[in-house]
Amino acid sequence: MNAMTRRILAGTAAVSAALSLAACGSGDGTGSSSGGNKTIGLLLPEKSSSTRYESFDKPLIEASVTALCTKCVVDYANADGDEAAQKEQFDALLAKGVKVILLDPVNSQSTASWVTDATKKGVKVIAYDRLAAGNVAAYISFDNERTGELQGQALVDALGEKAGNANVVMINGAETDPNAGMFKKGAHQVLDEKVKKVIYEQSGEWKPDTAAQKMNEAISHFGKSGIQAVYSANDGMAGSIIASLKQAGINVPVGGQDASLDAIRRILSGDQTYTIYKPYKPEADAAATMAVYLVKGLDITSVASAMTESNGLQIPSMLLSPVVVTQKTVASTVIAGGLYKAAEVCADQYAQACKEAGITVG
Repeated sequence: MNAMTRRILAGTAAVSAALSLAACGSGDGTGSSSGGNKTIGLLLPEKSSSTRYESFDKPLIEASVTALCTKCVVDYANADGDEAAQKEQFDALLAKGVKVILLDPVNSQSTASWVTDATKKGVKVIAYDRLAAGNVAAYISFDNERTGELQGQALVDALGEKAGNANVVMINGAETDPNAGMFKKGAHQVLDEKVKKVIYEQSGEWKPDTAAQKMNEAISHFGKSGIQAVYSANDGMAGSIIASLKQAGINVPVGGQDASLDAIRRILSGDQTYTIYKPYKPEADAAATMAVYLVKGLDITSVASAMTESNGLQIPSMLLSPVVVTQKTVASTVIAGGLYKAAEVCADQYAQACKEAGITVG
């Protein structure tokens, strides 16, 4: 086991153990809310543009809540990118009398009035993964500016000695998502200093089709030889960007984020250069712990590891560390960390690529 593997596994275990012990120590029958509704609302934003929410966040949060509070249940809905649908889901939870809502907003800028309405009803809102506007009770995410820095540096590393003369295309996430702005800021801090120029920059809105359209526009404008690398804010968009580049006969480094299974396979086959692995279990454990604390009427500052400033407010937070995944580190990151099994990654046509990357199946 190498140093990177130890850091990931130790970090995940430390966060999970600390939070689990804290929550379990409170018992199911304590706190001012012990006699009330123990339903925790969970509202996630996407299905089509990112597989992570249905595949990882939802089941992990549900399992963690159950482990921490046997009398708690999770009421789940996914807006699939529809802000109006998410508002209806939020209002439905309020009408059911839930006391805590974990909210990953479709449009973070529009949630202040939602949070105000919830507060008036005595409902606590926890911003999950994206920082929602308003006086939320807590915030759980990864260090998103650091994520952008890692993305930018991974692209520079892939370019090597060509970086100083490289023209880069940037396809960012949705402008309504504050995380996208932080990814962009962090990436620019690296790219603006280390590449020749960011020649084209647009929002892909977290939509693969939109990202492909923007990439085709850049190819049309700058030609086959005018682009040396592409920054994609996530893996879903990276897949469509790579398809556009291949169709145009262009082979340049392309990076993403989320460590989706298809992206890991693209990395192994050489089509995608890197992704960002954000271990979902510690994030889900942190969210579940804070939600259970609030359901029980307990003080969450004892389990918060940071404070996040938002419009003059200081919000108790848990901010976790992301990890870069390249062809050389697939085994020591997403496989060693338990995100995927080697047999799952290396199925069918990816068996040889896994063998060349030193990944052992079975």
